Amino acid sequence: MDEIENYSEKIHEQSNEHAHHMLEEGKERWVLFVALSTALIAVLAAITGLLAGEHADEAMLSQIRASDQWAFYQAKGIKTETLNQSSKLLIALGKVPAADDQAKIAENKKEQTEIKEKAEEFQKESAMHSAKHSVFARGITLFQISIAIGAISIIVKRRNLWLVSMGFACIGIYFLVQGLWF
Repeated sequence: MDEIENYSEKIHEQSNEHAHHMLEEGKERWVLFVALSTALIAVLAAITGLLAGEHADEAMLSQIRASDQWAFYQAKGIKTETLNQSSKLLIALGKVPAADDQAKIAENKKEQTEIKEKAEEFQKESAMHSAKHSVFARGITLFQISIAIGAISIIVKRRNLWLVSMGFACIGIYFLVQGLWF
């Protein structure tokens, strides 16, 4: 993600330099608005990038927690099956299995149910963070497209391109807001 951010920062800097040059020559004041809007869009892109990164990290952490719970679930299952098989073996040999074994088997099965619920909860949490990350990533992309088109509008001196860039920025803002309230 650093490469994308550096790319948009370079475009923003170049467009500001070009805008400053045009203003010094007394040409087209609309270029000032392009430079200002591009700076604001760059700030929104940075905020959206931070939010996207945060949700990507949280999705990964939740998935790790879910995996840990599933491993714990399996370990409990193995312990239960070992106790169960030991009891069957003892019975086959004509011996009485330990009374504690049956209680431990029941306890393990109960704990497995609780562990399974936690694992599924962490998986849902991971999916939610992953979905939010995707929404914010779309916003970042649209903000960067907006910055690039804004820079192009200055270079080719087309005000209509700046308006197109503002349209992309508005869609980026939509994704930013959607990510915040999703």
